[in-house]
Amino acid sequence: MLVDPYPTYEELRRTDPVHWHEPFAAWVLTRYDDVVAATHDPRLRSDRAGGMSERAGCPELQRLFDVIGAQMNITNPERHHRLRALVAKVFTPRAVDALRPAVEELVDGLLDRLPDQGRIDVITDFAFPLPARVIARLLGLESDDLVQLKAWSDDFSTLFGTDPSAVTAEQYQRALRSTNELTEFFSAEFAKRRASPGDDLLSLLVQAEIDGDRLSETELIANANLFLAAGHETTTHLIGNGLLALLRHPDQLRLLLEEPSLIPSAVEEFLRYDGTVQFMNREAGEDLTIGGKSIRKGQLVYLMFAAANRDPARFPDPNRLDVRRKPEGHLAFGHGPHVCLGAALARMEAGVAFAALFRRFSGLRLTGEPLEYQENLELRGLKSLPVAFDHRSA
Repeated sequence: MLVDPYPTYEELRRTDPVHWHEPFAAWVLTRYDDVVAATHDPRLRSDRAGGMSERAGCPELQRLFDVIGAQMNITNPERHHRLRALVAKVFTPRAVDALRPAVEELVDGLLDRLPDQGRIDVITDFAFPLPARVIARLLGLESDDLVQLKAWSDDFSTLFGTDPSAVTAEQYQRALRSTNELTEFFSAEFAKRRASPGDDLLSLLVQAEIDGDRLSETELIANANLFLAAGHETTTHLIGNGLLALLRHPDQLRLLLEEPSLIPSAVEEFLRYDGTVQFMNREAGEDLTIGGKSIRKGQLVYLMFAAANRDPARFPDPNRLDVRRKPEGHLAFGHGPHVCLGAALARMEAGVAFAALFRRFSGLRLTGEPLEYQENLELRGLKSLPVAFDHRSA
């Protein structure tokens, strides 16, 4: 599944599109129309953290799930609308466009520092540090802080990216420790912003107010971490997965090199063809029926965005990479009320990154070394992507 989940998705979509998956004790939706409808269905609750302390059999983990549950991407409509309204202005198209020169500068700086040895690891040398530095600048943090912050964040994101039945007590405890340390870090940063606010995202979060309503301390910490994770890892894998797809389809790479104006549509196709976020899940707030199957209150429902993005009923010839395709309506950033707030930023970063890679490197190709994927079913991405090249220009 980690190497290539798409044949499994295709088989499920063809034979059992609303599938009960016993190991996850959850329903799996793989058809485009079912997934889209589910994102708008108020009977399917977004709050995945509500009962996790009970399911984990460990009440002392409640603080961990309080923080997870305050992230806007998994809150129910009432709370989600409030959180989103308080921070949306940070990610307006105008605000994102204003960042483009800084992103271009960061991209050129990273590429300038690479040794000219005829090969690079696109993940380690470029796709990982680029969004890390962008989100650090946005948050008003030092880039060096992100190494530790990501380690803390990874400890509890693991709870959602693996088989729930396989999460161990030690993993829960490690996630709790990391949550406490992350809370301490961000609490100190928010205290600094209250005393001396700047123009960074943490300052804007502290100052965000609508009709006297402000984010609570838990909401501040939870959503600062959400921006850290969502603004970093997803963009890393968009660049890595997209470049890998191109290198495996040299005709499409050649087309982009000949027509750089296709890069924006190519980014959309990368998102559809092999997007980072494979799924999100919901919890049935009441009994309901999907595709003729009876979903019981309390059962989990997995919305398989990546499977829906290969549904031939929506996207003709879906297993073919086509950088000329305009895959309108793809679900790589979700859909409905919870559609990703940072989508415009991810698109801009990826577009700048691909343009620079194609401009600066000629003869890009895979080295033939084995590729290994991150052990996370929810976020699909490579651990490394070694590529060779013929020439690098300034």
